[in-house]
Amino acid sequence: MLTVEENERITRVGPGTPMGKLFRRYWWPVCLSKELPEIDGAPIRIRLLGEDLVAYRDSENKIGLVEAYCPHRRAPLFFGRNEECGLRCVYHGWKFNRHGDCVDMPSEPAGTTLQAKAKILAYPTAEKGGVVWAYMGPKELQPSEPDYEWTRAPATHRYVSKTYENCNYLQALEGGLDTSHSSFAHYNKLGDRANLRQHDRAPSIDVERTDYGYFYVSQRKADEGTYVRVYHYVMPAQQMRASIIGYEGVRNKPARLDGHIWVPIDDEHTHVFNIMCAPHQEDELTPEAVETREKAAGRGKEDHIPGTFRLKRNQSNDYLIDRQMQKTQNFTGIVGVNTQDFALQEGMGSICDRSKEFLGTSDKAIVGMRRLLLDAIAVNERGGMPRALDPQTYRTVRAYDRVIPAGSDWHKEMAKDLIALW
Repeated sequence: MLTVEENERITRVGPGTPMGKLFRRYWWPVCLSKELPEIDGAPIRIRLLGEDLVAYRDSENKIGLVEAYCPHRRAPLFFGRNEECGLRCVYHGWKFNRHGDCVDMPSEPAGTTLQAKAKILAYPTAEKGGVVWAYMGPKELQPSEPDYEWTRAPATHRYVSKTYENCNYLQALEGGLDTSHSSFAHYNKLGDRANLRQHDRAPSIDVERTDYGYFYVSQRKADEGTYVRVYHYVMPAQQMRASIIGYEGVRNKPARLDGHIWVPIDDEHTHVFNIMCAPHQEDELTPEAVETREKAAGRGKEDHIPGTFRLKRNQSNDYLIDRQMQKTQNFTGIVGVNTQDFALQEGMGSICDRSKEFLGTSDKAIVGMRRLLLDAIAVNERGGMPRALDPQTYRTVRAYDRVIPAGSDWHKEMAKDLIALW
């Protein structure tokens, strides 16, 4: 468990907080590219790490990310006119480019010196993998742009969606790094012997630190050997995992690389970017395959409140839990893997009180992640370089999901399979 003080240190992400300062050393997803579909199109509101911002695509097809309010009288720039490489406030016409410079001040006399002094906060952006990214930290410490394998995949071989979660980022991230809960919360067909995670509900877990965070391996006994899953935690808040491989044919094709990034909106709300990536040319992600996967997660096209990233099954309706279904069909009575996670993570409260936890051996990955984040805060406070700032540390990371012969060394089996399959 964490102390009350450690929990505050690790969960608060606003400007000036220890974690807020650390998180601002990294690039973060801002929105999906498709949220800004056209040049000189409508701006959108963004809240990220406790800051209110506005994003827009300018006349040069570049993304601007600026503070949400005009410095003149604090009018909201969301209502601004996006025109000629700038966002013009509709209150008095002051116009700002994507760098935060005031490029026009029509309500003041020509030649006024005020224009050079009127600036707004603006953050560097990059557009990769169908996602708009932003760096919000010190300019002199700006790292290279993100370079994950899924960001390099062609659009036909990757898919990224976004959902809203009503809780602190950390309990959501912890859920993504917790392999043992999948034997329970995601037991979606009671009595299913083909489900590898039901053969052994108490996996052995090992965690190994890396330059990007850690990888951890869970091993479960299975009828045909040992079921091995190797996840990656890429700091500060990304999970990379292999797609679930069925009980038959477990060695006949490479696993898809999937995962999530948990992006703090503020201390009590999170956006989750959900990633699917098929790196091989023959494994194109068809729209039908994507929608099937999204529906299974409970975040298909029909599962969202129209015009939002919020799920229809949510706290206000107890995620439409069906108690009869819980008795006869699945473990939770809730439909959708994503929805099941949200019910448990949001149900912990806005910020979970980790000083009241009682942890076990299955929580090694959770404890390891917390230690990495707390250590990284200390490194950052000393002026050092936290893990995973250099893209070279994570750009070729691959996950693993296989049944291997009983008694064999998973390191050797993984190396052999990845060479053969990739």
